[in-house]
Amino acid sequence: MKITYLSYCILAGATLLFNACELTEVTNPYVTEDRFVEGSQSKDIWLDGVRRQASLTVGTVVEFTELVSDNYFNNYTQSSKVFDNPELNYFDRDVTNIQATIHKLMEMSAFGLNRFTYDQTPEEAAKKAELLFFKAYAHILGAELYVGIPTSTLGVVETPSELFTKAIALLSEAATLYNTQADKEACTLLMARCHYGMGHVEEASALARQIIASPLMLRQVKYGTQSGPSNNFQSAIFSSTTNSFAPLPRLDFLDPKYFHQTSTIFDDEKPIAIAKAEEAYLILAEALVAQQNIPAAKQMLKDLLSNTVSKRPVVQLNDSRETRNGGNRRDYPLTAVQVKFDAASPAKSGLVLDRKQGNIAAYSVSGTQVTAVMIDAVATEDDALYLIYLMRQEIFIAEGRRMTDLGMRFPVSQREQLNNANVTDAHIQAIIPDFIPLNRGLDDFTYDTGSAVVTMAYDMNKVLVANKTSAYIMPFKN
Repeated sequence: MKITYLSYCILAGATLLFNACELTEVTNPYVTEDRFVEGSQSKDIWLDGVRRQASLTVGTVVEFTELVSDNYFNNYTQSSKVFDNPELNYFDRDVTNIQATIHKLMEMSAFGLNRFTYDQTPEEAAKKAELLFFKAYAHILGAELYVGIPTSTLGVVETPSELFTKAIALLSEAATLYNTQADKEACTLLMARCHYGMGHVEEASALARQIIASPLMLRQVKYGTQSGPSNNFQSAIFSSTTNSFAPLPRLDFLDPKYFHQTSTIFDDEKPIAIAKAEEAYLILAEALVAQQNIPAAKQMLKDLLSNTVSKRPVVQLNDSRETRNGGNRRDYPLTAVQVKFDAASPAKSGLVLDRKQGNIAAYSVSGTQVTAVMIDAVATEDDALYLIYLMRQEIFIAEGRRMTDLGMRFPVSQREQLNNANVTDAHIQAIIPDFIPLNRGLDDFTYDTGSAVVTMAYDMNKVLVANKTSAYIMPFKN
C-alpha cells in the first residue's frame, strides 16, 4: 500500500476536488500541502472528499462482493468474470482495486485527522468524529473482506481481529464527539458489528440492545450529488438497456433495491446503507440462539419484522423493461413461477415476479419473505439459525454483506505483496471454505418450464447451518 498524505490533486473548486485524481505526488508548485491545509475552507473541502470516497468505497465493495456471493451473478460479463466461480486470486485486478479503495478511505480519513486542528465547538467536534467514523468503517471492511491488510505504509498485515479492535477504539472516540443521537447510534451499531465479527456474544448483545430502542436507525452513503459519484450498482441492476447483474431467482422479489424514478437519472441515485437497526435485532437473535434461548430468539425476529422491516419504505415500481434473461443465462424466468431452494425443498410462490403485469414492490432499505408464521414454526437451534441467515441474506442484499456470512475472504493483493516485505505466502491465499460450491455452483439453478418451477442447485443457508461449527462462519458458534 503506497500512501502519501496529500495524494489528491488540489483544485480550486471543492466540487472537482476528487473527480479525477490519483494517488500521486503533487506537482503544482503553487498548491502545496501546507498551503492547502492552511486554507480557510480546506477542512470542509477535505471532509466532502472523504464522504465522496466513502461512497466510492462502498460502491466498489458492493459491486464485487455481491458477485462473489450467492446473491447476484454476472449476466453480461461487464464486471469480474471469475468472482462468480468463485475465484479470488491475489493477482486479480479487482482484488487489488477493492483493497486500494479501502486503503484510500482509511488514509484520507487519517490525513484529515492528522493535518487539521479542531476546536472545542460542537461543529468542529462533529467533523473530527465523522473522519474517525469513516476511518473505522474502512477498518471494518478490511476485517470482514480480507484475510488481513496493513494499516500503514509497508506495515504489517493486521488480522481481522486486530482491525476490528482498532475500529472499536475509533468508533468509541467518535461517539464521544458526535452531538446527535443518530450519529452516536451509528457508532454503537458498528461497534456491535465488530464484536459480532470477533464472536464476542456479551459485548455485541449489550451494544445491539441500545439500538433496538431506535428501530428505524439508518446510516447511508449518498450518490448522485453534483460532483458524483454515481451508484454503479444501481446501473448494474436497473437499466433501460442491459441489467448486468441478475439476482438468484429465489431473491428476485428483492431486486431492484436501487432504482431510478425520474427521467434525469443522475438526480435519482439511491443511497446504500452501511448501518441500520435491522442488524441489531439479527445480532441479538443469533446471540440468544447461542445461549439456547430459542423462544426469546423467535420473539426477537418477530420484533424485527413488526418494528423495523415492516416500516421501511416500499415503492411501487414499473420494472417492465427488465432484461436479465438473455445474457449468460437465457433461461431466467420472467413470469411468476415457483421456486425450490434446493432439490429437497418444497416449491414456494411469490419469489419470482411477473413484472409485465404491472408495478412491483421495491424495497430500498429492507425486505424479506420471512413471516411471523414461519418464525413461529421454528423448533430447534438449527431452524432458528437457518431463518436468521436467510433474513440476513435478504435484508442485507445489495449491501456487500453476504460474502462475509459465507466465510469467504479476499487475499492481500499482489501490488501489496510486491512492495511490502511483511506480506507472506499465507497472506496471498484467499479463504474459500470447503463447503462453498465451485464452478458457479453458488448461482446455479434449473428451470422446468413444463412445471413452471425453478430449482436452486444449493440452499446455502442450509449449507451454512450444516457447517455451523466452521471457524469461518457464524461467529457466535465458535
